[in-house]
Amino acid sequence: MFKFVLKAGLVAGNFALLASFAVTAHAAPVMMSSEWGSAVCDAWNQDSVLTDELASSGWVDNNAGRPSKVMHVYRSDCGDEPTAEIRIAPVDGKAQCVYGGAVETTTLNKKVDYRMHAKTSRWIEMGSGEYGPMKAMSFMRLKFSGPKWEAMKNMGPFSSFLLLVGVVPSDTATCP
Repeated sequence: MFKFVLKAGLVAGNFALLASFAVTAHAAPVMMSSEWGSAVCDAWNQDSVLTDELASSGWVDNNAGRPSKVMHVYRSDCGDEPTAEIRIAPVDGKAQCVYGGAVETTTLNKKVDYRMHAKTSRWIEMGSGEYGPMKAMSFMRLKFSGPKWEAMKNMGPFSSFLLLVGVVPSDTATCP
């Protein structure tokens, strides 16, 4: 009887240890971290609304002659500075994400680039589709700088971008 209990305890202990390694190895990135930005970039390129409509509307071509548009995002309850950067460029007739990660662009061009921030709870609400960009901006749940008229003309893709926050797994328990 003692041997069985001991073996069962060792098996259970090893299983718990292996399970903890599996959880650690596949843990979701912290929301708005550089790792999260990379995952958003991958998800962007799988979304035909973002890749096709932002190309056909001319949105992606409004880049001030630079190779890409830049978006900085962050969670305002985690600080006042962007923590993830996403760059979108025209590639083969599509608006493709060509970079997602740590913030590298130090100066945004307010005529073509975007800076967006909201409290974590608001990002979660927008990501779940609880409301879209119009309500988010109207009620100041999403703070936004950049070419507002351009964003208004692209509400469908803007909604799709906000939904990526809910599509890409993330950890919101800590700040980036």
